[in-house]
Amino acid sequence: MRKLNLLLVISVLSALVLSFTKNTKPVIEQVQQTNDTILYPDEKHFKNIQQLTFGGDNAEAYFSYDGEWLIFQKTYAKEGIPCDQMYIGKIPTKAGEKFVPKLVSTGKGRTTCGAFTKDGKHVIYASTHLGSGDCPPVPDRAKYGNKYIWPLYDSYDIFMADLNGKIVKQLTNSKGYDAEATLSPDGKKMLYTSTKDGDIDMYVMDLKTGKEKKVTNLLGYDGGGWFSPDGKKIIWRASRPKTEAEMKEYKELLAQGLVAPTNMEVWVANADGSNAKQVSSFGQANWAPAYMPDSKRIIFASNHEYKRGFPFNLYTMNEDGTNLIKISRDKGFDAFPMFSPDGKKIVFCSNRNNGGTRDTNIFIADWVE
Repeated sequence: MRKLNLLLVISVLSALVLSFTKNTKPVIEQVQQTNDTILYPDEKHFKNIQQLTFGGDNAEAYFSYDGEWLIFQKTYAKEGIPCDQMYIGKIPTKAGEKFVPKLVSTGKGRTTCGAFTKDGKHVIYASTHLGSGDCPPVPDRAKYGNKYIWPLYDSYDIFMADLNGKIVKQLTNSKGYDAEATLSPDGKKMLYTSTKDGDIDMYVMDLKTGKEKKVTNLLGYDGGGWFSPDGKKIIWRASRPKTEAEMKEYKELLAQGLVAPTNMEVWVANADGSNAKQVSSFGQANWAPAYMPDSKRIIFASNHEYKRGFPFNLYTMNEDGTNLIKISRDKGFDAFPMFSPDGKKIVFCSNRNNGGTRDTNIFIADWVE
C-alpha cells in the first residue's frame, strides 16, 4: 500500500474543502472547474501528455523493465471493482491506439503495489485474498477524531503471478502486514514493508534464496520504498513520532493494525540500509518518492505548501533536500511519479480532467529537463 489509500485521500480532501469555508458550494464548483484540464501552463517538464484511463480510482502505475507496459491498481464500483485490483496495459505508441487494461490479480480481496519482474513474464503484488474474498473493511475515521487513518491489513501477503493472473508463487507468509513491494534494477531483490517484527519496517529479500535483511530500525512507519536506478541506494517515506504523546498514539494505533501517516518525510540510505538519513523537512505529507534517472535527484508528492492539506503536487529536489522545484499544478491530487527505464517518459496519477468527480486517472508524458 505505497499509496495513501486513494479513496480515503479524496474523502479527506473533500472534507477539508468543506471544513475550510462556510460557503461550501462556490468552493466545490471552483475545484470542479480547475480539474478540467490535462496540462497546466506552468508544467514545463511535461510534453505530449496523454490520459490513459477515464474513470474510477487508478493509482500506482509503474513501468515494466522494457518501458512498454504499465501495472496499476484500480477501484471502480461502476465496473464491478469495489476495491483495488491489479491490472496491466500496453502503453499506446501510435495515434488512435487505446490503452486496454487486463486483470492480473484474482479479483478477490484487495490488492496493492504491483511491479513487473525483470523477465517481463510475471508481476508481483500484495493481496488480501487468502484472508477473505471480500474487500476488507475501511476504518471509521470518526472514531479517531476524523484523522486520516490507514489500515495495515494483516491478511496482506506478496504474490508472484504470470501475465494471465495465475499465481505461481507466494513470496511472503509472515503474520502481519506484508506489502509495498518493489524490485531492484537487476530484478534479483525485493524491497517491501512488513509489521512482522512489531513495527512498520522495510526489508530486502533475495528472490532466489528467500534470505532477507531488515533495512530500517527506527520507531515509526517506513514504507513506499524504491531502489535507485543504479541499484546502490533506496528511498522511502517515513513518519517519526518524537514526543511521548506521539509515540503513545503511534503504538496504540499500530496495536490495532492502523497508522496515521499525515506527517511523513523522505529518507534515503544505501541499498543495505546503512547511512540512512532524512532528506526533506517540509512538514505535512511528503511521500511517493523515487530517484530520478540520474540516481541523484528525487521526485516526490507533497502537500507541504498548503496548511489545509491539499492540493498534492509533484516536486523535485537534490539528494540533500536543496533545489526544490514544483513540477505539477493540479488543484487536487498529483502523485505516484515514475520515470521510464530510459528516463524519457514520466507516468503519474492525477485528479486533473475528471469533470469535477473524484476520479483519479493515469497520465503519461515525455519528460523535458
